[in-house]
Amino acid sequence: MESNVFFTDLRTSPGNDLMTKLVRLVRRAGIEDIDFEGKFTAIKIHFGEPGNLAYIRPNYAARMADLIRSLGGKVFLTDSNTLYSGGRSNAVDHLDAAMNNGFNPISAHAEVIIADGLKGTDYREIPLGGEYCKAPKIGAAIADADIVISMNHFKGHEQTGFGGALKNLGMGSASVGGKLELHSSSQPVIDEEKCIGCRICEKYCRHEAVRVTDRKAHIDYNKCVGCGQCVAVCQHEGAVIKDWDTSETLNCKIAEYALAVVKDKPSFHINFIMNVSPECDCWNHNDAAIVPDLGIAASFDPVALDCACADIVKAAPALGRNRIADIDSKNGEAHGGHHHHEGEDKFHMVHPDTNWEAGMEHGEKIGLGHRSYRLVTVK
Repeated sequence: MESNVFFTDLRTSPGNDLMTKLVRLVRRAGIEDIDFEGKFTAIKIHFGEPGNLAYIRPNYAARMADLIRSLGGKVFLTDSNTLYSGGRSNAVDHLDAAMNNGFNPISAHAEVIIADGLKGTDYREIPLGGEYCKAPKIGAAIADADIVISMNHFKGHEQTGFGGALKNLGMGSASVGGKLELHSSSQPVIDEEKCIGCRICEKYCRHEAVRVTDRKAHIDYNKCVGCGQCVAVCQHEGAVIKDWDTSETLNCKIAEYALAVVKDKPSFHINFIMNVSPECDCWNHNDAAIVPDLGIAASFDPVALDCACADIVKAAPALGRNRIADIDSKNGEAHGGHHHHEGEDKFHMVHPDTNWEAGMEHGEKIGLGHRSYRLVTVK
């Protein structure tokens, strides 16, 4: 079975700007078939780590918020806190980052809600019974929303190969404890050199598995369920991940989390193939794009959408003066010009130890979507 993926390029003319093309694209893709009237509608978007400039411009979010509001939806912008220590690891810093990057009621035309609360502990477990994740921990504001619209910056990712709809939905909607489940196959550990014995992990452990003795935290693994709350609340990197999962397992887990996000509710997805940086927007910088800006794609099917965008990036020429050019130089190859690396998987070139196909295959297997698609061009 094929799913429709609608695509528009970035060519414009007077009266046909990119904002107008975005609205035309999503309408053609069928977004108005969703009943938004009176429904809480989450626009799941990445606000960009402070210092990174590759994230989706808030202008696009504003136009989508206006459209959804005109259709009767109670719209808000949202993302969950990060597992790592950075500019978005708690709601105070996360909101500050969002506001500074233009995601605020003035420029983005919608309120911002951090989905998993102040310290990443506000979540809902969605019973799924998946092969990897039995009950994904989804940020409460996203889990409680009636409708989910994902706006996804399509770019490379150092662990998954690329980040698109599935990554933004699955990893991006997970609470901090959920992100631990996604990334790690083991329980957290205490780094005694960094632990200061502040007892915040002890306070927030729901299973009484953490106790502070001799001014250091200790985990009772007979009680620990690996929920990650100690990692979420520790401000000193004293509670950390021990082992990281493989790219294949991570991508499969992300597919299951994405399924939990859209389970039993309408959803719609938009990928922006622009500023295709080699790594995630979670970094506090963004390296040079690996391909030109290519367009915007939309679909009700997140698997088909990501597959289509991966094929579009494959078909495109690689740009120069970027990570791919560095690889060519290391291999003693000169950049071949406009058609350089057309038809090749640029994401796998940049991150050879990743396997994004595993997530697409698992997403299809669990009923999240289809890998087969029909690309429909919208002018």
